[in-house]
Order: sequence, then structure tokens, then C-alpha cells
Amino acid sequence: MRRVDGPEILDSDACSGSEAQAALAVIGRVNRWFGGVSTTQRMIERAAQVSRATRFSILEVGAGPGELPEIVRQRLSRRGITLDVTLLDRAQSHLPHRNGSGSLTPQSHHIVADALALPFAEGSFDLVSCCLFAHHLDTAQLAQFVQEAARVSRRAVLINDLVRHPLHLTLAYAGYPLMLNRVAWLDGLTSVRRAYVPEEIRRVIVSALPAMESAQVEISRHYLFRMGAMVWKRPGDRSSI
Repeated sequence: MRRVDGPEILDSDACSGSEAQAALAVIGRVNRWFGGVSTTQRMIERAAQVSRATRFSILEVGAGPGELPEIVRQRLSRRGITLDVTLLDRAQSHLPHRNGSGSLTPQSHHIVADALALPFAEGSFDLVSCCLFAHHLDTAQLAQFVQEAARVSRRAVLINDLVRHPLHLTLAYAGYPLMLNRVAWLDGLTSVRRAYVPEEIRRVIVSALPAMESAQVEISRHYLFRMGAMVWKRPGDRSSI
């Protein structure tokens, strides 16, 4: 199945804030039910296993309302792993709203910024993570993001995304009764068509970071056409396995 790039409604200004939040809530359900949460959780557990660390600062790029990293944070806290989360998105309307007291939710920091020009110093976070973000980028943009994420991370870059496949597209077409949201459904169809396959992701990462040996890129497949790509920042991180 050939990759077909195309615009998604949530990437445009076609949605009001309330429409965007409704569509993002549906995407949150997809992440909970169909492997999104578990894929990120397993990658962070892998980072903990390799580094023997129990606390990580993590930048979640393209975070939207931040539901996924918050669920992962809660799950991992029960396993003795602490996450200090910073959420980054291009649109303020995608990020969590203020709570009733007028202050931001206490479990994360929220930043509006460009993922291709991250406003942080080198090595600012242990991990830089994204979920359902990579397929929004063409290969040149994806390489630029990988370079930026690697610059800002100390340990690893975590990419959680869809796998393009004809059966996946068929399931996405049939998924409207589960979504009941036109924006999320249409964007879901576009997302599957423009998603990468693991071999393509690996090629982009290696081209973006030529100093990285291919062994420094670890790609795994997960439930219902999900993949997790881990880019290890330091050679010593994986040699301790």
C-alpha cells in the first residue's frame, strides 16, 4: 500500500476549539482501546529496564489534551517509575484546559511551540516522546523532528505511531460507529493512508542521524497496527541490556 500524504482537519484552522476537543477525545479513546497507551508504556518501561532509572523527565510532542501521557504516568507510578511530564502542542486549543480554580492541572507543564524547532536546550529531557504525530510529517519534516528530539533528549526518543496497511484502512472505514465524530473519522482515514511502515521510519531516522548505527534504532510492532520506534541517544544505554 503506497503512502498517500494529505491534510488532516485538525491540522488546519477549520475546527473550532470545541470541535477540536471533541475530536481529540475520540482519538483518546482510540489510544486507550487500540494500543496507543500500551505502546508508549512499554517503551518507557524498556527505557527504565535499560537505564535502571526510576524517574524520567519526558517531553510529549503533539500532546493534545495530554490524556495518553497522564494515563501512562499513573500506570507507571504503580510500578515505581515516576514521570515528570511536559506537554507541547502547536495549538493552545489542543492542550488541556484550566481547571475550575483557574490553574493548570498539576501533573504537567503545558507549552505551545513548533515541534520542528523545539524551544529547549540540548539534553533538557530524559525522553522525548510522541504519539500519532510522526505520520503528520513528510520525510524531510520527520527527519528534522528526529534531529530536534535527539538534540533535546538525554536518553532516547520514543515514536509511537500507526502502521500503514490495507487491512488497517478497512478497519478505519468500518470504525465510524465507534467514533461518532466526523472529524476524527475522516482524519483517521487520512492518518492510515499517510502513516509509515517500520522500514520507512528506520530509514528516515538513520538518514537524519547518520552518526547513529542502525543498532541504535529499535522498532517494535504492537497491537492493532501500532509501532514503537526507540532512538537511543547514547551507545552505552543499550549495551547494558
